[in-house]
Amino acid sequence: MGIQTMDDLHRLVEMRQDELFQILERLISFPTVSPPARNTMDAQQYVADLLESIGFDAELWEVYPGDPNVTAVKKGSASDRYNSLLLNGHIDVAEVGDTSEWERNPFEMVIENGRAFGRGATDMKGGLAALLFVFKLLHEEGIQLKGDLHFQSVIGEEAGEAGTRACMERGCSADFAVVADGSGSKIQGQGGVITGWVTVQSPVTQHDGLRSRMIHAGGGVKGASAIEKMMKLIQGLQELERHWAVTKSYPGFAPGINTINPAVIEGGRHAAFIADRCALWITVHFYPDEDYDSVTAEIEDHLLRVAAADPWLKDHPPAFKWGGRSMIEDRGEIFPALELDPHNPGFITLADWHRRTYGSPPEVGMNPSVTDAGWIGRAGIPTVVYGPGELEQAHAVNESISVQQLVDYAKVMIGFITEYCETPKGKGNGK
Repeated sequence: MGIQTMDDLHRLVEMRQDELFQILERLISFPTVSPPARNTMDAQQYVADLLESIGFDAELWEVYPGDPNVTAVKKGSASDRYNSLLLNGHIDVAEVGDTSEWERNPFEMVIENGRAFGRGATDMKGGLAALLFVFKLLHEEGIQLKGDLHFQSVIGEEAGEAGTRACMERGCSADFAVVADGSGSKIQGQGGVITGWVTVQSPVTQHDGLRSRMIHAGGGVKGASAIEKMMKLIQGLQELERHWAVTKSYPGFAPGINTINPAVIEGGRHAAFIADRCALWITVHFYPDEDYDSVTAEIEDHLLRVAAADPWLKDHPPAFKWGGRSMIEDRGEIFPALELDPHNPGFITLADWHRRTYGSPPEVGMNPSVTDAGWIGRAGIPTVVYGPGELEQAHAVNESISVQQLVDYAKVMIGFITEYCETPKGKGNGK
């Protein structure tokens, strides 16, 4: 079809770009801040209604009360023989903080000096708006793709909640996926993050008056302060962290980003008692070629060896609880890591459309933050992070995005979607 030439597609985006910013303005107007969350129903209903109006089969379903995901598909004319594509983004945005620090209403989009301002402009309603705009153009131009086009607008990314994870658990298959989170239009993978609780628990609770008999010769009371024993485990974590920094590395990351942060400690019950319980909340960063299951097993093994060398901890070893589906609901989160496959046909086609749009190849590397992309990759779908907006703008006061970058992103994606979903399975630029 003639409309599918690069010039035709780019001209179409240019001519109708006002519609892109109308969609972005509408998305920004929904105050979907997380935390407190449970506030995305109206925004997600808008997304679902728009998708239905342009030929998608869309489903809105609650992950938490008031916080639904939207999953949608537009079936291709030859689904069994042509590439399928999944596009993903989150509808929640970071909290605003003191609005007096903002120069504009965070939830009223304003375009000034070539930038669109508003909470979520970069992280990541800009990317969502661009995708919805592209879908609208393809539909209204009558471009029927041969491969399936899947779309997910998810909740919870800002609070480590399981929006994308829940989508993948429901089942979704595609030949390639793009998460449109702000990457400055760079193609990126990412490291991973998991939180965990390490808990020391005494089987008995001792009065403070017995402490002298617990720590001095001849006291005869075998006991310990859980807080003091946790100090040994924290030291053990520091030793393991230093060992990782020396022995592990990954291209695209500065040495030593694989950290173990003792973020929160909770222990004891009253000044009149020996602390019988102490819990340490840690945040662990790991590399793209690692899985959170193996990383947490490594930490457990190390700390249990530390405990085995202690006269009291060997009989009362620490307990572990890893991750969680929500920082709000159960004080835990997981962001799986994501490796890139630069030889995948989807990767190559996306990079080619970036080059054709910008006149130079995209930067390829690792996102210094984390996104939901790891959940899609972990489900077996080759995935990249590729979205408009700079990381420095994410969560920032007076958050904004470049108008031109957003338009250029739409140009890349309309070309990429059209070509990739028109390519037979097993073929393409990578073959």
